[in-house]
Amino acid sequence: MSRIGKAIITIPAGVTITENEGVVTVKGPKGELSQELTEGITLEQKDGELNVNRPSDSKQHRALHGLYRALINNMIVGVSAGFEKKLELVGVGYRASHSGQKLELALGFSHGIILELPGEVKIDTLTEKGKNPIITLTSYDKQLLGMVAAKIRSFRKPEPYKGKGVRFVGENVRRKAGKSA
Repeated sequence: MSRIGKAIITIPAGVTITENEGVVTVKGPKGELSQELTEGITLEQKDGELNVNRPSDSKQHRALHGLYRALINNMIVGVSAGFEKKLELVGVGYRASHSGQKLELALGFSHGIILELPGEVKIDTLTEKGKNPIITLTSYDKQLLGMVAAKIRSFRKPEPYKGKGVRFVGENVRRKAGKSA
């Protein structure tokens, strides 16, 4: 058995899970998510707990067992508690501001970057004097949140010599020594 796949998922109050023709739908206070299941993977729900089962011990089913358990667990956590990612802009003159769902970034290019965010992702920018600007992204969809954060980071990845760029808060950037005279 997959160690991840056989772990039981506890369903918090206010979250409902329905399975219909191979599609799992999770509804909660923050939103609704759905995921298509591969044929054979089944869900067993009783007493506020959810168990993911596989039909056989084939390599394909073993691989998908843990995957779908993790995806369903992330959906449950997302619609009940939500997810958050923080990005930090390190560099002189790097700025971030938002108006509605539009994020405007100044990352040292000759022009500003404007990114239209999906409606499921909420954004907040914080700029304090003497500190790096911080972008906070929150959503109930972990996959979408990760894709948006990666897109923002891709505009100016942290470089290894001075450490300038967009990085996740707490991310460790490997530094290089550079030229020695």
